[in-house]
Amino acid sequence: MTIGEVLGLLSAEFPDITVSKIRFLEAEGLIEPERTPSGYRKFAPADAERLRFILAAQRDHYLPLRVIKEHLDAADRGLEPPPLAGRRRAPRSLVAADSTAEENAEVRLTRRQLMDAAGIDADALTDLEEFGLVRRNGGHYDRDALTIARAAAALRSFGFEARHLRAVKGAADREVGLIEAAVAPAMRQRSPGARERAAETAREIAALSLKLHAALVSTGLREGLDP
Repeated sequence: MTIGEVLGLLSAEFPDITVSKIRFLEAEGLIEPERTPSGYRKFAPADAERLRFILAAQRDHYLPLRVIKEHLDAADRGLEPPPLAGRRRAPRSLVAADSTAEENAEVRLTRRQLMDAAGIDADALTDLEEFGLVRRNGGHYDRDALTIARAAAALRSFGFEARHLRAVKGAADREVGLIEAAVAPAMRQRSPGARERAAETAREIAALSLKLHAALVSTGLREGLDP
């Protein structure tokens, strides 16, 4: 199977799986699909089952990648893998972080929980913090920190390190500044509900800004890469 066919095979059971996620798991040494002479990945049924196990272990048992890898390595050597039963399951708040049905649930993660959920190590998280991409909120990490850490982890499979993402952070900061300036007059009003209306306006502007950003990037890539 191609990587796209594997994605189609598993997406119903694991809606959050992406090509980048599969590539990341390969880069971390958890899967090793064969390569054609031209470099394309070819997945055997056993590779797909291995992926299914990895994704289920993350989702159902809240296992970090290093523990999953230990389990797989033991099985590869013909040893009895350690049982998955009895591992701590994901806190409800963390499960909610991946659920569009509960996307307003509060997420409060410790440093260890964030690393496990994002599939990154302590050095990678430290780099993200030092470059200002991830930060604690009241002693814990929130939903945005988890989203950023996961995206950064996926980008690592393409060779992007935290230092490469400073430009993205800078662009985001400038957008925040523009939005804050746009709603500043409304924020200064003393009428009931003024702050709530200003916050809603800020979210609407942010959504439009994201659409504009995506379209500009798409246009730039099309002009730069299309023959």
